[in-house]
Amino acid sequence: MKLLAAFFRLIRSVNLLFIAITQWLFQYCIVWPVFHRVNSPLVLTTPVFSTLVMASVLIAAAGYIINDYFDLNIDLVNKPDKLVVEKIIKRRWAIVWHLVLSGLGIICSVYVAWKTRAWWLIPANMGCVAALWFYSTIFKKKLLSGNVIISLLTAWVILVIGFITHYVVIKRPDLYAPVEASKLMRRTFLYAGFAFIISLIREVVKDMEDITGDARYGCRTMPIVWGINAAKFFTATWLVVLTAAVVIMLAYVLPFKWWWAAAYGFLFIIIPLLALLRKLVKAITPADFHKISTWLKLIMLSGILSMVFFKIYS
Repeated sequence: MKLLAAFFRLIRSVNLLFIAITQWLFQYCIVWPVFHRVNSPLVLTTPVFSTLVMASVLIAAAGYIINDYFDLNIDLVNKPDKLVVEKIIKRRWAIVWHLVLSGLGIICSVYVAWKTRAWWLIPANMGCVAALWFYSTIFKKKLLSGNVIISLLTAWVILVIGFITHYVVIKRPDLYAPVEASKLMRRTFLYAGFAFIISLIREVVKDMEDITGDARYGCRTMPIVWGINAAKFFTATWLVVLTAAVVIMLAYVLPFKWWWAAAYGFLFIIIPLLALLRKLVKAITPADFHKISTWLKLIMLSGILSMVFFKIYS
């Protein structure tokens, strides 16, 4: 039981659940209404879509494992109490599980590509596996590049559904002619952009939290290269950008009388972002940055849950 609990901790089971929820909400709150409005069949049927979700979850799980595999020494400094690799699960088994989960993720991708004829999905998801490997071995220790890679991969969780759907709609105009593909892509980029920005902010905050261990082992993250104050300014700038973007979005939906959506966005996204900005200014200790990181995850969840309003008002 202890080994099983350690394995679920290693693969970040809560984060994997978050990925699955995000994709299911996007499929049934964003994609489904666009097709339902014109009585068109979904591009991704339930079995195919479920396999796509499984591919995303498996590849992400493998990424978490390989990250902990290469971060062993740093984690001994930053979070010794949460250590799993070598302490509970041997390193050789960690690498085996990484390869197994990555392989299963690619197999799932092959199935989805075969059913949709979106063959580009195979090299795309293989690229995700490679990106997670090189992030853990090289880019995580580099200035900003690792942060951008993880943020892009976070956005990919949403983009992959929008891209496949749009690709098949364009390729099969005889079957999907009435579908408003452009509207679907606008909503895809809206949520992918939100995911990218908030993930970028959180990655830099985590670098500030882990500065002690990162500095000891030669990492060149933003807080180490530019200093904590510069990293805080960078993060605060993106928080302001994100808040402004959400305000603009809420102003856009008000003429359509999306009152509940506007109230939700104000209470659960804008106010927390502004509160977080204040917390960031005062943050000093790793514990302070850890709290901010947790808040960012909750705000990301609030943003993803807002997809429900597209279903309600459609």
